[in-house]
Amino acid sequence: MRSIKPDRIRSRVGKGAGVCVFAHPAILSSGMLLGGSIRRRLALGVRLVCLAGLAAWALLTPGFMTPLSIFSLLTTVSLIGCVAVGMTFITLTGNIMSLALGATLSAAAMVFLASLSLGTGTAFLLALLFGTVITGLQGAIVGWFRANPLLVSIAALGLIIGAAEVLTGGTRVYPATRGFAAFKGRIAGIPVEVLVFFATVILGQLIVSWTRIGRAMQMTGSNPRAAEVAGIKVPHIVTVAYLLAGAFACVSGVLLAARYGSGDMELGSGYDYGAIAAVLVGGTAIQGGAGSVLRTLVGATVIAAVQVCLLLRGFSDQLQYFITGLIVLGVVMLHTLGERA
Repeated sequence: MRSIKPDRIRSRVGKGAGVCVFAHPAILSSGMLLGGSIRRRLALGVRLVCLAGLAAWALLTPGFMTPLSIFSLLTTVSLIGCVAVGMTFITLTGNIMSLALGATLSAAAMVFLASLSLGTGTAFLLALLFGTVITGLQGAIVGWFRANPLLVSIAALGLIIGAAEVLTGGTRVYPATRGFAAFKGRIAGIPVEVLVFFATVILGQLIVSWTRIGRAMQMTGSNPRAAEVAGIKVPHIVTVAYLLAGAFACVSGVLLAARYGSGDMELGSGYDYGAIAAVLVGGTAIQGGAGSVLRTLVGATVIAAVQVCLLLRGFSDQLQYFITGLIVLGVVMLHTLGERA
């Protein structure tokens, strides 16, 4: 009996002869790879063009290259970046984002200022403890009870703001002493905020790349079930990711409290959104499992540069949010294009 080749099957329909041709699996595979390669190159090309356009726009912005603007850029990168480093851990585990880090930052700043009478070191540790406990509880709910991370963060946002309003009566918190001076100023001409931020970047990247916790976060975000089969305690890893996020956000809160000398719940307004934008622009995968703190550093720099340029060009806060939103939307579309590739 004559064998039928899998790549071509002939069938007769009615009186005419019809030929149904099925491509060989190798042909289909090569076609899919070719299409994926084209999409990846297209996504990379769009990113490079956007970065080149941003660089040209920044250089053409009046006053952007002045020392004052450069220091403003570095400070903005540092304050957003500390929160973004923490957000990176949450995103790596596949839990999208947290909308409560800005409120956590504000509340931690208020705790720091209110505790300065106990000493600068004690006040810093109390603020750090507060932030890690608040976000750690969220992580435990998400990890152990498999609750929706966005809904949990929205609930936490309301609880933090409500509790702060009740405890402070809606008034600003002022320190009893000037003990926060250690967290402002310059060392060797470099702002303290910048030095602290680069220290958090180094620490964060070491955690992601060189520790078992960091590798477990990436495995959890990539495939939670496979991670559990490999012996990783996924709920524990998710909780740790949230704990770290709270700690890094609190560092930014302390820096902001030292910078302004007072604090309320408006202090961290917009920082969670800026951190989300920095993580996404940096290239950390939305679905988790892939990314790094160094990428977040790049993303925070891009977002800060955009904000400084918009400020120098006289754009209002509303337009700044609008343009940042467009950037995030474009990045999400590029991410989608790359995932389909």
